[in-house]
Amino acid sequence: MRSHALRHVLAHLITPLLMCLGMGLAYLGAFVTPEPNHLPVAVVGTGPEAEVLARSVQEGAGDALDVRTVGTRADAVGLLKSRDLTGAYVPGGRTPEVVVATAASDMGALAAEKVFAPLAERRGVPLKVTDVAAPVDDDPTGQGLFFLLIAVSIGSYASVAALGAAGAGLPMRVRVLLTLGVSVVVSGIGGLLAGPVFHLAHHSLAGLWGLAWLYAAGILFLGLGLHTFLKRWTTLAMTVLFVMLNFTSSGGLFRPELQNGFFGTLHAFWNGAGFVEGARSLLYFDGDGLARTVWTLLAWLVLGLAAVAVAALRERATAPVAAEHPARTERLERTADEEAEETVAV
Repeated sequence: MRSHALRHVLAHLITPLLMCLGMGLAYLGAFVTPEPNHLPVAVVGTGPEAEVLARSVQEGAGDALDVRTVGTRADAVGLLKSRDLTGAYVPGGRTPEVVVATAASDMGALAAEKVFAPLAERRGVPLKVTDVAAPVDDDPTGQGLFFLLIAVSIGSYASVAALGAAGAGLPMRVRVLLTLGVSVVVSGIGGLLAGPVFHLAHHSLAGLWGLAWLYAAGILFLGLGLHTFLKRWTTLAMTVLFVMLNFTSSGGLFRPELQNGFFGTLHAFWNGAGFVEGARSLLYFDGDGLARTVWTLLAWLVLGLAAVAVAALRERATAPVAAEHPARTERLERTADEEAEETVAV
């Protein structure tokens, strides 16, 4: 009896220990050494002098930068606002200028300033920094959207335990309705935090709520579907998908140009990046790029609905077997209680 209890405890320790390892690998791998990785910057000008300057910066930086020339300052501003550039250097006369868009990435703007500061220093003149898309005063670093992402994510994936485990005795259609309701509540909390509470969104709050709902619903439905197959391992799977890989690739702290290729690749299609970049598009860049991020979030929602549909078919096929074994049903209910407690603890 005692050995059985010990094995039971050791089995439940696997999840937090794997999470410890995974969180360490993910967060340290993504955040501990941010370095430019093909950071897109530009030198403004059309003549041979601008070409030579751009080439010299590129040769000195190697793969850390992708340096190009653009014809005019207005062209550079347009590329910054579409987030195709991180910074642009305008050689000028007495006062050279670097143009950035801090709302796209505070750390990226700082990196662009560091790239071009030595050029002004060699000329012995000050470097003027112009921010063409500054975040609101209530979120001076622009990182508030990342922490909003964390809040909505936790509310979503932590609710999966209650919907999947504690609600296992309910028909799938009832759990789907509950999941829909939870997604509205979680995204509503996100909207309250972003608007009236912390004033991250000075406009377009309804649109931000819509993005939060798409994001939360995708996580919740995917978790509900996965729970039928993974049971108590759902917590670990959700943490891998929506914490370890999600927060690190979202671009909320460092955009992909300041990370290694792995997280930069995930940024292109992961749902956390879709939410953060969509919110930035909505709040700071007049909706530029919003459609692509909405499609990303819709794709995750469709994936979640597909998982629920497959899970419903699986449960329908196994329901008669479960009904014939009441002892098994009791064991599953006890496992569900343990899973819910484990998830809350995590």
